[in-house]
Order: sequence, then structure tokens, then C-alpha cells
Amino acid sequence: MLTKDQIAAAAGSLDEAERTRVQTGLLSLKHPDITMDDAYAIQAAWVQKKVAAGRKVIGWKIGLTSKAMQYALNINIPDSGVLFDDMVFEDGATVPKDRFIQPRIEAEIAFVMKAPLKGPDVTVFDVLNATDYVTPALEILDTRILRIDPETKKARNVFDTISDNAANAGIVTGGRAMRPDQLDMRWMGAIVSRNAEVEETGLGAGVLNQPARGVAWLANRLAQYGDGIEAGQIVLAGSFIRPVEARHGDTIIGDFGPYGTVSLYFE
Repeated sequence: MLTKDQIAAAAGSLDEAERTRVQTGLLSLKHPDITMDDAYAIQAAWVQKKVAAGRKVIGWKIGLTSKAMQYALNINIPDSGVLFDDMVFEDGATVPKDRFIQPRIEAEIAFVMKAPLKGPDVTVFDVLNATDYVTPALEILDTRILRIDPETKKARNVFDTISDNAANAGIVTGGRAMRPDQLDMRWMGAIVSRNAEVEETGLGAGVLNQPARGVAWLANRLAQYGDGIEAGQIVLAGSFIRPVEARHGDTIIGDFGPYGTVSLYFE
């Protein structure tokens, strides 16, 4: 286990990296014995730092929900991060060129809650009953930690990602808002294009076979820390595509078919 000072220092380095847009080194390299609990403790310390600076928590994101991403990081469970008010972009918005370090885009289903969800033992049906509506969404990922250490060539691992607020950086919702019983989310998919070229496609079934299952997992995980999902919060249920790089001058469009489109332009 890392000490309180080590956790605080790691959170401080992530905060500085985000503000300066200069990535910090791999925490897994600096602390070879880092655990998942340590990683979430670093994330929590960074969250507290943001809240103290005036940011407001508006919800949660779930990551590593697809088998492909889990295999890539040698893990068999999802991870989670925290959404803040300054991460929200309007559909069709222009993202300033100096906002992020290495932005990437994922297509997801966003759940907006009408009732709180407190674990343990939250089920998919509990999630559906507590959901006000679901809507198409794009998540902006960013990496405040180096993807690969230049000297050792070691790649960041799941502990780095969790510490880095699960690489969460932005959210945009759009298209049609729908009650969760109005559609089969397993078949809700998206065609994601960059500058009119299709880059990725996917279906909601890629998210643990049912996107609501990820929300149930989150509520049950948060219960271990005495926390939960609050009414009114947004939960990004997890991506069903691989991340798409968002370069300067790129227009990214997520076409969710009958459920509408969501887009962003990167200066």
C-alpha cells in the first residue's frame, strides 16, 4: 500500500499534468508495488483536489467494459472514473486546441438517473428502474500519464489508467433521449467517423452484453466505499468501440442511426 504522502504526490502530479498539458511519468513504474486500491485512492485524492478548487461532480464513467480492452490490459473487470461539470461539451461544439493533451473519442450510451442507486446487490433491473432516460454520447479520453515510458518502453497499465481518473476528460450527449424500456440497448450502436471516413462501429452488446450491467457493477463497487450513484447524475456505461484519435482539425461524428447523432470539432 502507498503512503498518504505518496498518494497525495501522485494526485498532485496528475493535476499539474492536466493544467500544464505536460504528461507525467508512469505511476506503475515509480511505484512497482502499486495496487488497485492505491490507484483508486490516488483518483479519489485528485477528485478531492478538483472539488476543493470549485469543480462539481456530475456523475461517473465506466471503462474497460469490452473484452478487447480487458485482454489488452490483462484485467477481467471494468474500471471507473468521475465526471465533472467542466467536462461537458454541447453537441457540435468546438474543442479548443489547447484543452487536451492527446484526446481520443469513444462512443457510449449515457444513463441519466432519476433515483439513487446504492449497492450492494444492485441488479440490471434496479438500474433500469432508477434510470430517467438514456441518450447517445461521446466520451473524450485524455492521458495525463505517458502511454509508454521513453526509457524502459514500459506501457502504462490499468493502475495508471485508474489513477488518471480512468482517462476521463470530457463528455458530449446528443440525439434522442429515450426511456430505458423503449429500446433494446444491446442493439443500440454507432458508426463513428472522422472527417467523413468511418473509423469504428459497434453495438451496445459489446458493453458486458448489456450496458445497464456496467451501471449495476459501478453501484456495487461504490458501495464498498460507502458511496453510490445519486439521482440526477450521468453515468457513461462504457464504450463499444476502440478509441478514435482526435487530431487538430478533426470532426468526429457518432451516428447512432434512429437515435440521432453526436459530434465534436477539434481546433
